[in-house]
Amino acid sequence: MPERSPRTPDLIDQDLLATYASQVAGGVAHSDEMLAADGSLHPVWAPFFAHLGNLTPDELSSRFARGDQYLRDAGVLYRQYHETLSSEREWPLSHIPVILGEDEWNDISSGLVERAELLEYVLQDFYGSNELVRSGQLPATLLSQNPAWLRPMVGVCDGETNQLNSLSFEIGRGPDGKWWVISDLIEAPSTAGFAVENRIAMGRVFPNFFGNSNIHRLAGFFKSFQQNLNDLKGRTKGEIALLSPGPMNQNYAEHAYMARYLGLLLVEGEDLIVQDGKAMVRTVAGPKPIGLLWNRLPSSMFDPLELDPKSMLGTPGLVQAVRDGTLKTVNMVGAGVLETRALMAFLPKIARARLGRGLAMSNIATWWCGHAAQRQHVLANSHRMMVGDAFSTTPLMADPATVSLGTAANGASADLLAEMLNTSGRNLVGQEAVTLSTTPTWEDGTLVPRPMCVRISLGRTENGWAVMPGGYARVSAGDDAKALAMQRGGKVADVWVTSTQSVQTPSLLSRETNAPKHGTTHAILPSRAADNLFWVGRYVERSEQNMRLFRAYYARISDGAHHSDRMPAYMRGHLMGHIAPETREMATLFSAPLRLGLQSASRISDRFSPDGMMALRALMQQTDSLDHRPLALGDIPAEVSTLLRQITGFSGLVHENMYRSDGWRFLSLGISLERAANMCALLAASTSKDAPSGALDLALEIGDSVVSHHALFQVWANTSSVIDLLGLDLQNPRSVRYHVSRAKEHIAHLPSQGSGHALTEVARLVLIAETRLATSHPDEITPEFLTQMKQDIWDISNALNDLYLV
Repeated sequence: MPERSPRTPDLIDQDLLATYASQVAGGVAHSDEMLAADGSLHPVWAPFFAHLGNLTPDELSSRFARGDQYLRDAGVLYRQYHETLSSEREWPLSHIPVILGEDEWNDISSGLVERAELLEYVLQDFYGSNELVRSGQLPATLLSQNPAWLRPMVGVCDGETNQLNSLSFEIGRGPDGKWWVISDLIEAPSTAGFAVENRIAMGRVFPNFFGNSNIHRLAGFFKSFQQNLNDLKGRTKGEIALLSPGPMNQNYAEHAYMARYLGLLLVEGEDLIVQDGKAMVRTVAGPKPIGLLWNRLPSSMFDPLELDPKSMLGTPGLVQAVRDGTLKTVNMVGAGVLETRALMAFLPKIARARLGRGLAMSNIATWWCGHAAQRQHVLANSHRMMVGDAFSTTPLMADPATVSLGTAANGASADLLAEMLNTSGRNLVGQEAVTLSTTPTWEDGTLVPRPMCVRISLGRTENGWAVMPGGYARVSAGDDAKALAMQRGGKVADVWVTSTQSVQTPSLLSRETNAPKHGTTHAILPSRAADNLFWVGRYVERSEQNMRLFRAYYARISDGAHHSDRMPAYMRGHLMGHIAPETREMATLFSAPLRLGLQSASRISDRFSPDGMMALRALMQQTDSLDHRPLALGDIPAEVSTLLRQITGFSGLVHENMYRSDGWRFLSLGISLERAANMCALLAASTSKDAPSGALDLALEIGDSVVSHHALFQVWANTSSVIDLLGLDLQNPRSVRYHVSRAKEHIAHLPSQGSGHALTEVARLVLIAETRLATSHPDEITPEFLTQMKQDIWDISNALNDLYLV
């Protein structure tokens, strides 16, 4: 352990507190989560602050790195968007939590539950009786001109079935210490899964403190919500699935995590079809019904047939399936209309009419500029106003298109804004500019106050709304409350709700004796997932084969051969695709397939081992480093040997640790068919008439069978012995027959989609190929035979694709 600072913990606490308090006093928020109004420490923060002060800077750095490493290992990333591309970035965890007391949290929770019930009422009205418009409580244009109000969904509400079962709220605390709602997140609230990952990471950062403190756990909330999903599905036949836009979406990591955590089927629009009015998922065992769908797409993208015809994310016919009652959704399709900015201007009035009083937790003061009085109010108070699109569902403070009147309310700019309000007022809202309370973050070895807001998730259960006891805080990158988004450098923090009493530690792992029994032999495997697993196997095997070629080539060059000598030239021409001999270009032989393999694996992160993803990413970093590190000629084979050990370790890690499911079989089939076809090509080239001297030894080297050949034949390599070992030996995991036979076994165990006793086309083709190899003598194996066998293997692959993967 690093040596502790000679200062006492109490002195460290006081120094940190004094420095932090002076920064808070000099800021604009005048409200801080850790400090009371008089600058003293809030009691709920005291135990954590004492623990923090007892750690040296080196210890803190080590602990913070431990939490960050967990997030990297778990694949928790966010997608940074630029004008023409996007890239994955490390998850920006703030290592200091936001801490709230249980009493305060209970007040927050009750206020949000009340708001959730009001939103349920409004949604039912929007798609049902429409009394709010008829009675004048809402202007008709807020629905008729609102792109988030989906006409095809009108009439779906029956007034009895709840249409909201999962939602989130973003709340902030103002200078007066009161909490208010910044935004209602209804359509696809995306932070519950990230909150769990943040919590796990923080458990690594402060394990002793967290384990011994009365901090409410999150698992109980998810257990109740998981049960409600099963209740929602009821006796409807089919799976519970989470519909995701896919890996290019910034929240895909959370979608994959929630699918794994709650035991849901993760699907994309291309996975689904509607047959006979029922939603089905395309699987390797044929179409299977979906009973409940947790939609994480924008509602307009849900069904291109009835909603946005340009949608490439949804599935035609889903809306009709919902109308017919054959498909249930967690939240109603079209519920995103509740996120409309302008609605915030009317919710307080609707609440007073329905409840006889205002909401316990109100939202940011908002004015719809379609009324003259509202426009005048916005102009008269322009110094503290933001103005933006009334129909947008993005919070004003997070929208770069927001106009801040306070910065332009003079001269010509003020006149221009006034004209805009007067001519387009019904399309605009004004909202009071927010000043958020601050929370401590750790920057450059000290605590710094930063503006923050908290996202809180609610899920409906059999006992009503449950509030997740903790949340996901967004923390600004600087003093600007608008810089909360990760795209603008913001960070995220875990939210701890502390109690004075012992707290329960629930788990999603059931201990009940009547727990569900073991699943079927063939668990649901979407065809898209099988396809990606198949190609992960192919790409990784292709990369390994190319690494062996690359190493063999440069071993000869480093021994004195020239690029133009017969053997190196032959290797480039017949085995490496006529590429140029320079190291940087040849490295693409194995870096390009690895990159494609990583892309395929990222599309099935709910099914792919996190350790496997880590290993693939590490391999990519190593291969990319060959493009940036100067290497002596003689060092290249050793470098590639290191990569080979890593890639074979990856194959063992993923292949041997995977459950023997259909997914494992498709991954294995990709490896076997790729290796068998590549070996056919290598043997055909090595035994051809124009093969240079040493080609057979090269085949043994690339086939990792030099030692086996010496042990079995005790003669110099000849065509017959090499063909026997690498082509026909059923015990050699590098031989063609070994992998064709293994492919035959895997195919025999896949769900059959044939009729009666007849073999499927893929089973027939692999049986013929295996029989030809089993009945052939080494002397009968010619280059022509091997070339045809390679084509036969690709025919097997195509038949497999036609039967299971399309």
